[in-house]
Amino acid sequence: MYSNTPSTADGTRADRNSPVGTWKSVDDETGKLVSIMQIIENNGELQAKMLKVLQSDDGPHPICSKCSGPRMNQLVEGMTIMWGVRQDHDLWDGGSIIDPHNGKAYKVKLWTIEDGTKLMVHGYTGFSLNGRTQMWLRQN
Repeated sequence: MYSNTPSTADGTRADRNSPVGTWKSVDDETGKLVSIMQIIENNGELQAKMLKVLQSDDGPHPICSKCSGPRMNQLVEGMTIMWGVRQDHDLWDGGSIIDPHNGKAYKVKLWTIEDGTKLMVHGYTGFSLNGRTQMWLRQN
């Protein structure tokens, strides 16, 4: 069960089962570390920013060439890739996440496992059964 203990806007976490904090994303196909993300809570909504790209087919400082709108050709590092996520009992959902590789935005659900050390990030279109799940590891 998740605590309703508030988190801070600077990214520090007030509850170890909260997604707020710094995470290493793991490629769901290769199992390799891909990037470092920071999730913050602002006015009850979670946002994630890409802090560092660890592995990319597009070099050390990739841009989001397939993104549209204000993210088009923006550096992936520093980009807000998740927004609008709110806590709903034992998970967080209702927001969106963008995949910088294809520029598409997806609905997103988040939940922590293993005492808050791992974050499951499920991006989908339509129903949540259609999609994929990545595991992010909490960075200490």
